[in-house]
Amino acid sequence: MKINTKEFIKGLIKENPTFVLALGLCPTLAVSTSLSNGLGMGIAATFVLLGSNIIISLIKNLVPNKIRIPCYIVVIATFVTIAELTMKAYSPALNRALGIYVPLIVVNCIVLGRAEAYASKASLLNSILDALGMGLGFTLALLLISGIREILGSGTFFGHTLIKEYEPIFLFALPSGALLVIGLLMSFFNILKERKLKQ
Repeated sequence: MKINTKEFIKGLIKENPTFVLALGLCPTLAVSTSLSNGLGMGIAATFVLLGSNIIISLIKNLVPNKIRIPCYIVVIATFVTIAELTMKAYSPALNRALGIYVPLIVVNCIVLGRAEAYASKASLLNSILDALGMGLGFTLALLLISGIREILGSGTFFGHTLIKEYEPIFLFALPSGALLVIGLLMSFFNILKERKLKQ
């Protein structure tokens, strides 16, 4: 079986779910107020992506075409439930902070999109690499956005004060601040992409 490392790398920059494909923006806007929230959401989404891609890749030939989407949603919902219950048991504060956005991973475009567009057609190994790449890309995007918002919006880093005299820029703590940060980062990634195409 041939290992295609491109399937892993593409999710980091070339097909980054947040900055390039513009998927999963609802939880990104909502939970990116702090680095701990961003990291928690990224890990949960990566776990669900990995688990669902593995199962869907294994059962793809057994599922009738007419009911594939409901079957995929059941598989995804199972892994979301595992992630949510684990979070409730071991990190109730994080679970409360993320709120409804953990159960909403079930209908997250990244997870369902990868199941339909990739795992249902690819080999098990490539499906695993795709899930890990997309999950890591989403997590890194969340950490980048959360880091900027937390540092500028509250003057903290993972909840620890950086500069005591710092006056936080309240805009970055609001959803509009998240849109501003995401927009600027998307522009940056588009500029990089255009420069790479010209070379």
